[in-house]
Order: sequence, then C-alpha cells, then structure tokens
Amino acid sequence: MSERRGSDVAWNRRKFLAATTTGIVGSAAAGSASAETLADVPAREPGADLGALSARSTYVQIGRIPEAGPGRRNVDPADAINSKAPLQKLVGAITPSDLHYERSHSGAPDLDPSKHRLLVHGMVRKQLVFSVEDLKAMPAISRMAFLECTGNGWENWKKADGNLTVQNTHGLVSTSEWTGVPLKFILGLVEKETAATWMLAEGGDAAGVARSIPLTPEIVDEAIIAYGQNGEPIRPAHGFPIRLILPGMEGNLNIKWLRRLKFGDQPWMTRWETARYTQLLANGKARQFQLRMETNSVITQPSGTMQIRPGYNRISGLAWSGHGRIARVEISTDGAKTWQDAQLNLPALPKAQTRFQMDWIWDGRPTKIVSRSTDDKGNVQPDRDSFIATMGTNALFHYNAQQTWSIDQAGGVQNVLS
Repeated sequence: MSERRGSDVAWNRRKFLAATTTGIVGSAAAGSASAETLADVPAREPGADLGALSARSTYVQIGRIPEAGPGRRNVDPADAINSKAPLQKLVGAITPSDLHYERSHSGAPDLDPSKHRLLVHGMVRKQLVFSVEDLKAMPAISRMAFLECTGNGWENWKKADGNLTVQNTHGLVSTSEWTGVPLKFILGLVEKETAATWMLAEGGDAAGVARSIPLTPEIVDEAIIAYGQNGEPIRPAHGFPIRLILPGMEGNLNIKWLRRLKFGDQPWMTRWETARYTQLLANGKARQFQLRMETNSVITQPSGTMQIRPGYNRISGLAWSGHGRIARVEISTDGAKTWQDAQLNLPALPKAQTRFQMDWIWDGRPTKIVSRSTDDKGNVQPDRDSFIATMGTNALFHYNAQQTWSIDQAGGVQNVLS
C-alpha cells in the first residue's frame, strides 16, 4: 500500500464508487481495465530456461523472520526458537510450505525415511512398528487445517510496540493441506484397548518433545499421521518424514518427526506439559492441558508499519478457530464503536484459515481499525479488555484478543492494544 500511486488511488476510488452503485465490483474493474494502454509495457522477450524447480519472481521479496522470543527479534538464526510467516505478503488462505511458520526446540533433523519407524504400543492388543512405506500404502485422506503456535500473539500480552508488523504479532499461524493416514485406521490395526483414553506422541528430534493427548471422539475422528503437505512430502522443518496433525489443537501437540505413539489410561505428565506449555493465570496458579486454539482474526492489509492514503482502501485479513469454521468476521474502522460485516472468501473450511475483505473509504482523519471473528459454534473473539480481565497478564500462551491497528493523520499504521 505504501507504493500506491495517486492515479491508482483515483482509479480505485472510481471502481469503489461504481461498485457501490451497481453492486458489481468485477464489472467496474473490467470497464476501467479496457481503457488502459499497453504502450508503456515492456516488449516481449525470451524467458529463462526451464528447471527442476519454479523460483519466485525476482520482483517478489518475501520470507520468514527468525525470532528468539517476545521482543527478541533480528537474532542470529542459531539463537532463534521460531520463524514467523509473512502474513502481510500472503494472499488467499494457503501458506506456501517454505513460508509456513516454524517452531522447534533443537533444530530440524533431516531423517532418512528408509530408516525411520513409528512404534505403536501400550494399551493395545497388537504392538506394531510401521515404516514410512507401510504408512503410505494405507488408505489416505487430505484436509486443510491451520497450525498455530501457542505463543502466537505473545508480543501484545503486556504492551504494544508500535513498530511491529503483523508478521511480528501474528506470524506463528499457517494453513496447509495435509495428507496422510487417519489415526482411526491405525487404532484399528493395533486394536486399542477400550480403557485407553490417552495417547503419548513422541518426536524424533534431539529435544524429545512428547505430549499426552486425550482421546476424545473429536481427536480420534480428525487426527492424521501425515506425510504430505501442500502436495509434496512434508519438509524437514515441518516434520519429515511423518508428523501428527490434530486440527484445531495447539501447535506443539502436532508432534513433528513422529516416532512413537503409546496408549494408556492417564496423561504421562512430561516436562512439556508440567513445566513448558502451562498457562500461568492471574491468581498465580498454572493451567495444564489448555489444548484447543481459540477463535481469532487479524487484519493483514493494512497493518503495522504500512502507509495508506485517503480514499479507497481494501481491508483484508485472516480468521481461524480451533472450534470449527469461521461463520462471520466484522470490521470496525472507528476503534470498535461500530461494526460492518466483512466478505468471507469461500469456502470457509473447519479449522482452516479463512480470508476476509472489505472496501473502505478513509477520510484522512486518525482512526483505528480492528477485526472480530465468530465461528460456527458461536464463539466470538474477545476484545482486549475482556480477555485480560479473564486471563490476566501473567500468561504467555493462547492470546486471541482483537488486534487493533491505529492510523495517524499521515496514514501511518501502528500496532496498539485497543
């Protein structure tokens, strides 16, 4: 938006006015496009040789940002604990695999799939070990699902740095199409005992990340032992050769480099669920097993550090919920005093990110813009005051308060709390 020319603004304003009159934005755009000329367009020329991979255009500058924790940005990659997705530069709802956010506790091992194995044991009648090829030979499913780190949004828990981008504040969420074997199929092969109500999932990374997962009907029905992401083998950073996918649940439960599933009748209380991924509440007590990611949304265009001009602007963003599908997104352009329904780019799939957008004429006066999502279970994304009143400021995980961007008289966009 900072690169928009004055003529573009005028064109967009005409398009908007035509659209609001006719109700057909596409017709207005087509009419304007037909009046333009190709006189200034560069001449045709031979292209680059074909290769094994399709590189991005040299005109596209896009990448993740390695970070070492809240407020610790621009660090050496060796010190980073995560790498955030560039939400402000993405379109649609799918995250390219190489731009999907990354979180690891000891780096990304590149495991040999011919040697990797998955052990399934515990309260089962048949203890079995599967190779990757065994899993690929089984009936497979594919589904879209978002993954979100529990720390997404932690930058705004206590204060707002006005210099943050949406990549800084919300870049720990991404959506992919995942392909693999339904957990339910594996349970049938090993003949899980009825009394087994918990599952321990363990990764093959050096940190030995392991989480206890309750075997609710929802998890049993939706869990996938995945080997594919966006039509290709999962990349090492995201769990190659296999990982667990639990749609709607916090990212660390979706164990990467999966090597063991153990079944039992109680949680194992690993260090990851006793010391690491617990939620410190306002009263000083810690909450364990807060597993589901809540209803959330964020405006990505315009967003932090961008520059806009008076007149027509298109507001766009992403919404998601660990409870189900996004049913509604509202946008306020006056600091949450009044709200308008945004358009959802369909289909809005359950537990996947949904793109939303809305036309807006900015009158040039300072204001604040904010989005609010509602899912099909009736869960509404809370405003910050309500959220903090419930959770306090001791916690670090599961921040899903409404994100506000302020716009000053010069069109500068900044991160603020509300």
